Amino acid sequence: MAVENKQPSRAEWQQALAARQGTDLAAKLQAAIVAVCGLGGLGSNIALALARAGVGRLLLLDFDRVDLSNLHRQQYKAAQIGQYKATALAQNLQEIAPYVQTVPLTVKLTADNLAELLGSAAIVCEAFDQPESKAMLVEGVLSNWPDKYLLAASGMAGLVSANAIHTRRVSSHFYLCGDEVSDVADCGALFAPRVMLCAAHQALMVVRIIAGELEA
Repeated sequence: MAVENKQPSRAEWQQALAARQGTDLAAKLQAAIVAVCGLGGLGSNIALALARAGVGRLLLLDFDRVDLSNLHRQQYKAAQIGQYKATALAQNLQEIAPYVQTVPLTVKLTADNLAELLGSAAIVCEAFDQPESKAMLVEGVLSNWPDKYLLAASGMAGLVSANAIHTRRVSSHFYLCGDEVSDVADCGALFAPRVMLCAAHQALMVVRIIAGELEA
């Protein structure tokens, strides 16, 4: 006999999160708006962790499409090859956490559209591959929004020990996650477990910030 697939109601979902995380923190997470910029191995895993944690609204920014080479470390399915990452990830997150508001933005983030795309987010996660894009986003957020929290990543390539991955508070509203050393050009590869470790550091720091725990 087939088992009925019954999706929990919104109230049931919220009660389950409150039971695990506490009523106050669950409410703060539900009210939060977080932007994830870049939806590759790092960003797709950050978004997954934040959706499971109950963050209320996720802005998902990436103009790229899912490729076969992405599947070994990114949160996409083989059937989604060729789809835009932003819409594909939003679909996957809705299946996992149906009451999280996902906003897929299939657009290239530039210095000119930062204000339009990121203005509503209190916390911004940088998850780009290209150094130029990383620098543009970090400079733009720190220069224009001193009150926004920014979490960036540096160093997650290769098979160096997981213990080298860390979170460092650079300034009052800026955090850096990774080992700050390893690079694909030097280490030659990205492996899902190590990329996911860095993503978990960023996602956990987001939750800590929302909870009022600001030290790294």
